[in-house]
Amino acid sequence: MIALYLAALSITPNVASKPIGPDAAQCMAGSAHPAMLVVVEGFKARTGTVRVRTFGGSPSTYFDKKTALLRIEVPTPREGRVAICMPVDRPGIYAVDVRHDLNGNNKTDRSDGGGASGNPHVTLFDMLFSRKPDPKTVQVRVGAGTTVVPVTLTYLQGGSLKPIG
Repeated sequence: MIALYLAALSITPNVASKPIGPDAAQCMAGSAHPAMLVVVEGFKARTGTVRVRTFGGSPSTYFDKKTALLRIEVPTPREGRVAICMPVDRPGIYAVDVRHDLNGNNKTDRSDGGGASGNPHVTLFDMLFSRKPDPKTVQVRVGAGTTVVPVTLTYLQGGSLKPIG
């Protein structure tokens, strides 16, 4: 599956041709190391940074910054899909969250976008009351090799969270 995805990336115009991040080689075709290739789309603008975090273990700890297994932050690429490689220690069940720090100030604020594995529906009230999405919605089963995890960013617009575009 990953080989087909990487092949599609290489022939599609205006798309990143390979995974990015410090562990990008672990998501290349043929790698047997367990990893997630987090493909982020729906950017409001191509500024700032993109942060991806992975979580494992108890679903009650998903999205708690103290329990993140891995955190990678990269400058937002100027064009194309953003495919960030997130290796994990072993096959299992994980969750991913993404933040687009639109203004690059290293703080979460109203201009930022966000998303999670499984692309759960999130409301403004969920954000205000720090309610987490249903673990069954965000869980990703990772085996040997690379698992593609699509994430569509949402941004606060007129009092509600909506995807751009």
